This record gives sequence, structure tokens and C-alpha cells, in this order.
Amino acid sequence: MLSPDIDSLIPHVPFNRRTFIKAAFGTGFAACVMPVSAQTIITDSDGLLAGPVGFKAADGTLIPAYRAQPIGKTKLPVIIVIHEIFGVHEHIADVCRRFAKLGYLAIAPDLYVREGDASKFPTMQQLNDQLVSKVPDDQVLSDIDSTVAWAGEHGGDLHRLGVTGFCWGGRITWLYAERNPRVKAAVAWYGRLVGSKTANNPANPLDRVADLKAPVLGLYGKLDQSIPQDTIEEMKQAIATGPAIARGSEFVVYDDAPHAFFADYRPSYRKADAEDGWKRALAWFKEHGVA
Repeated sequence: MLSPDIDSLIPHVPFNRRTFIKAAFGTGFAACVMPVSAQTIITDSDGLLAGPVGFKAADGTLIPAYRAQPIGKTKLPVIIVIHEIFGVHEHIADVCRRFAKLGYLAIAPDLYVREGDASKFPTMQQLNDQLVSKVPDDQVLSDIDSTVAWAGEHGGDLHRLGVTGFCWGGRITWLYAERNPRVKAAVAWYGRLVGSKTANNPANPLDRVADLKAPVLGLYGKLDQSIPQDTIEEMKQAIATGPAIARGSEFVVYDDAPHAFFADYRPSYRKADAEDGWKRALAWFKEHGVA
């Protein structure tokens, strides 16, 4: 069932957006990653309040999100799940349900909502050029602030706030851990640390190590051609000489893993590494007071 929060906002948005939120949000996969692998993990929603919700951003924009949490429970630890380059699709929704099964309120906001629907682009090049490159970091980080606020008003305990993200969302995870002092811990899955700067992306995670507000666990693949190993080494060195909270960060690099090794719906999936990374992520959140 759709959250009453989003029902109250839906009359103020176009019908096609309303239909998307109600019928399709958090389901299916992006066109440019089809076909989906037979090994895709599907987590049920038994015992969970799971599905689309919505809330207003600081600028008044309706932000759709996929939320999962145990039914009837409050004061839950909160995990903000930051989506891949492909947006909030079934895999990201499933990750939310995995966290919820473990007692978390997990929520994944659509951080592309103003720019378009990532699921519709047939190629990665088109997706990046026509949508992702147009998304400003400042807007994204502000929308995550709004997501955190919503979670705190709907059963979440913001004294136990964690953030995790994948690919595009891995980079944003680093940036958000450098922004919000309420974050207790973060887990960044193969998020870019260094890259070209633009008006929309004016800084890299490496540039802001001194601003880290929480320890970050970075999970990376040695065979990831999109994230050179020397950039990981640069980040390690910056962290080693950074503030005390930054020095609590750690990296795990899997020798035989490519980019997106956690994405069980894609050929890049590496089961053993994904399972090990998931265990490490859960332990990281527990160690740092999120769980």
C-alpha cells in the first residue's frame, strides 16, 4: 500500500509521475542492463512495511523513495541506501528489504527525480550524457538531508544513522559522510574517489577527506577498470593523515572482483565477494553504533 505521506502529495504532481510512483517505483530494472541474470536475489516483504513513499525536498520537489522497515516497530536504526547509476530499481528495493529483515528502517530516495527516469535509457552513454551528468551534487546531498528527516519522523532513530551506496551512490556515500555529522558510519561500494570536476560535480571525495564526519568502509574490486587502484591508494594516504574520525575508515579490495560485484542481477556479480562485503557492512554498522 502506498504511504499516506505520498498520497497527500500526489495531487500536486503530473499524472504520469503519480502513476510511476504508485505502480512502478522500486520494481523492474533499467533498460540498459537487460536481460537480468537468473541469479538475481529476491527478498520477500513478509513482516515488513515496504513500498513507495514520498516527501518534499527543501525546494518543494516531491521525492519518491522506496522504504522498508519491520511492521509495528519504532526507534529503528536507519540506513539510507543510495542508488546506483540506474536509479531506484528492483535491486535497490531488495537491498532495502534485506536491511529491514535485520531490523532497520532502510530507505532509498530517487535522487534523479528532477532530471528524468533512469530506467528508460537504452545505453549507458545515453543515461550518463542525458541524465546523470545533469544531476548536481549539492541537490543530491540536500535531498538526502530530506530523506533523513523523513526517516526520523517515521519510526527511525537518527542517533543510529548509517549510509550505504553503490557505484554512483558509492561516490555520493563518501560525500554525504563528509557532510552530515549525524551519520555514525558509512559503507561505500565501488564509489569513484577521483574524477573530472564539473559545475554539477565540483569536488571529489578525495578533496574532502578532512571533512569526514564518520568512518567509511570502502569495498572495491581490483579488476574494476573504472576505479584505478592508485586512486584508492591516494584515498588511503589522505585518510591516514586526516582527522581522527577519518582515520577510522578502512578499505577492502577483492582481488578477483570487477565493478558492481554486489549487483546480483548482472554478469559482474561475484557471489563470494558480495556475501563477504555484506557481512563486513553489517559488522561495520554494528561496530559503529548504527545497529
